[in-house]
Amino acid sequence: MTAPAPKRIRVLIVDDEPLAREGIRLLLAGDSEVEIVGEIGDGTSAVRAIAKQAPDLVLLDVQMPERDGLQVLREIAAESMPMVVFVTAHDQYAIDAFEGAALDYLLKPISPERFTRTMQRIKDAFRLREMSKLTARLLALARTMPESGFPGAKPAAAGRIPVTVGGRIQFVEIAQIDWVEGEDYYVRLHTGKTSHLIRKTLTALEAELDPHTFARIHRSTIVNISRIREMRPHARGEYVIILQDGTELKLSRTYRDRLAGLLP
Repeated sequence: MTAPAPKRIRVLIVDDEPLAREGIRLLLAGDSEVEIVGEIGDGTSAVRAIAKQAPDLVLLDVQMPERDGLQVLREIAAESMPMVVFVTAHDQYAIDAFEGAALDYLLKPISPERFTRTMQRIKDAFRLREMSKLTARLLALARTMPESGFPGAKPAAAGRIPVTVGGRIQFVEIAQIDWVEGEDYYVRLHTGKTSHLIRKTLTALEAELDPHTFARIHRSTIVNISRIREMRPHARGEYVIILQDGTELKLSRTYRDRLAGLLP
């Protein structure tokens, strides 16, 4: 039986300059992994098009009359948020792009090499997002099944997080995570000598982890409690946590009492 074709990334181009839209269209030409679902020339129409067409990716111009790219982003419902790459003529907008949950940004005039690198990031994130959706559906199905599951079935694997490695989806066992580092709208999972970057906020991941096993010790750090070897006093009431492999992490005063309540 012939395998189904992989799902293509549905792209919406939003830029008030016709030449800029044409340039992006040419850069995407010939890429079998994407499908252009529309081209929009203003922010107001972009909000309506995103709600109606639900694209996977929006290449969004920052500077547009009446409603700019940042305003467009603020008007999209969180549950409808596509992947976003800002297109701008000014590097100063890079910070706003990432604060606005953009996956990346492109400076005009767009370099073909930079565009290729950005699209590869998009494709990796897209595969991971699709895998996460599949995992969520499988977990939802598992919760509706009786304890015994299907007749003769083996217990389903649980406690894993999908990550992208070399373009492939692999799974990291949650129990193998030593600590987690927040990086804007991403988190880096540290497991022994390796690490994996996934698109998720630290707060969102924290809500998914067992609070008796993982503890927030800093606004940008979560640690596996079983990996803690010792704690050393530091300046201004803070501590330094030493993990079993020698990694040193800062414990802020904000989270000190909460961690103390979890430790034996």
